[in-house]
Amino acid sequence: MRITVAGSGDAFGSGERFQTCIALGDPGVGAHTLVDCGATSLVALRRQGLDPNAIETVLVSHLHGDHFGGLPFLILDGQFRRRTTDLTVVGPPGTRERLEQAMETLFPGSSGVRRRFAVHVREHADRRPFSTERFTATPFEVRHASGAPAYALRVEDAGQGGTVAYSGDTEWTDALIDASAGADVFFCEGYSPAPVRWHLDLDALAANRHRLGCRRLLLTHMSPSALAADLSDWETADDGLTLVTSGG
Repeated sequence: MRITVAGSGDAFGSGERFQTCIALGDPGVGAHTLVDCGATSLVALRRQGLDPNAIETVLVSHLHGDHFGGLPFLILDGQFRRRTTDLTVVGPPGTRERLEQAMETLFPGSSGVRRRFAVHVREHADRRPFSTERFTATPFEVRHASGAPAYALRVEDAGQGGTVAYSGDTEWTDALIDASAGADVFFCEGYSPAPVRWHLDLDALAANRHRLGCRRLLLTHMSPSALAADLSDWETADDGLTLVTSGG
């Protein structure tokens, strides 16, 4: 599995980073799946040389704009660039309604337009896998207020092998132990040095690091205070980071 971090930032572009967007694909081939699609993701994908029209599936952790707000732009970009491949969006309960609302708010009339491709919306259920010929994704409910349940995500590649896990936004919860178990890479929120409600702070993460069974942990979604902290004991995800996993 080829992993490209198109965006590793928080909601506000701290550290000049794009909002959350992690692209998955096969080595030597463009990305086919996104894990989250923040409002800046279309720019982020192009910055990394990734074709938005090649994206087949978007897995959404929760319904905040910096994690799903790029979907209207992704859909409309496909419409105007004559996309023909269907797009599947898999997100929390309420994703279909929230996506329609977002499209109508940003581009009135856009949600009902007939296109050359269909947008299929599926909704997560806690620990219920969603599978395609490319991967199996499993959501784990976490603790983050967004008007709908929030999830950590675990994606297991069906062809090349490898597993990537992603915390989404959350306070510490033991669900992260299961989501990250055996993962080659765990992209984990490290929002702040000190506790902030609904987010994962570095102290809590450090206290529970030994309980996480991932092979590699990379901090993401960091606020200005986290970016200014001593991160010498941590590995961080940065926009443009590319990794290749093979499982095993």
